[in-house]
Amino acid sequence: MMATRLGLRLHSHVRRYTSASVTGAGSTGVNIKEVDPPKCSSPLKMRGWQLHNYGEELQLSDKVKVPQIRNSQDCLVKVRTTSVNPIDVAMARGYGATVLNKLRCQPGDGIEFPLTLGREFCGELVQKGMGVTSKDLKQGTRVWGVVPVQSPYGAHADYVSVPASCLAPAPAELDDGEAASVLYAGLTAWSGLYITGGLGGLCGAITSSGGGSQKRILVLGGSGGVGTLAIQILKSQGAQVLATCSENAVELVRCLGADFVVDYSNPVAMEELCNFAPFDIVLDCAGQGGQHAAELKFDYRQYITFSSPLLANIDQNGLGFGALQNLSDLVRTNVKSLTQRGGLVKWGFFSPAPHGIEFLQRLVQKRKLLPLIDTCFEFSEMPKAFQRMQNGHLRGKIVIKL
Repeated sequence: MMATRLGLRLHSHVRRYTSASVTGAGSTGVNIKEVDPPKCSSPLKMRGWQLHNYGEELQLSDKVKVPQIRNSQDCLVKVRTTSVNPIDVAMARGYGATVLNKLRCQPGDGIEFPLTLGREFCGELVQKGMGVTSKDLKQGTRVWGVVPVQSPYGAHADYVSVPASCLAPAPAELDDGEAASVLYAGLTAWSGLYITGGLGGLCGAITSSGGGSQKRILVLGGSGGVGTLAIQILKSQGAQVLATCSENAVELVRCLGADFVVDYSNPVAMEELCNFAPFDIVLDCAGQGGQHAAELKFDYRQYITFSSPLLANIDQNGLGFGALQNLSDLVRTNVKSLTQRGGLVKWGFFSPAPHGIEFLQRLVQKRKLLPLIDTCFEFSEMPKAFQRMQNGHLRGKIVIKL
């Protein structure tokens, strides 16, 4: 009964915060060109939004090669819906290029562009490698999946190729738009809590068992894509959840199940969080970064942020000096954090782990997890979707319909 009521509440907020399209003002860092959608004329070609240089225009083409299965464990999926995530906007500006390009290119290749973005999708499995033996992954199966960040073949296209480990049958409880809105943000939240944070112990990190009962977690940025899913994950496991968000999102976050919600711009309300300290984990889904940890007025055992300087330091300083800078940043922030707040600062990352997908799938099937949709766009409106992401203050995910 509780799960049913949660689902009804969430669906009401999905309708409230979803619209057909959003028009943005000027660009804020990525030049994006909107064009009329071409029609694909060849079965070996497809439509795709491509990046030909960092910081330049995304271009829609109908002459993109359909990805080929080159590994026995790969699958080809016809994309029905996809989404835009903050990582897409960051990668369009060149974030992580030094590391990701080395992982992306074949030895002796060095070809970085064109690059297709898009990290998650829902679609139909149309082809699979000979090594894919899972009975759940049959041709024609409706699937959801994620694209590893080092892949040059993203989901902002008619077809995408990914390892079978990044795929699973899409839950019947979600429509295509919802199914394309869970895995990237959900796996980011899951990885931060269970792999980086060790919330469920060793079993929580290496299996889909979850955990976290009776733990007290503070989620910074509870109304965004990662934050909304993190709250639902934690409540499903019996944790006490507190969250921060903007004033106009307080009721939304409360309906997700958070036990105590405060407006982060209200100093008096933020002071109330001291009454609940120390927190087992402070999960930074608001992009505050590790340097913000010691500035908090309450104690915690772990502060986990998804805004680490890891790739940015390497982009700026190269692999060697970048690695040294990362070590220096981590030591400096932890010395300050341990001295002032008594807890460790850790960096959380997206992890496309199959048992993480299984964990999220089980929560959806039990109706304990439902993504919020901020806005929906047609495939030809990709520039508007990127602009909406850049404008910020989202209430859930941005969905693209093909």
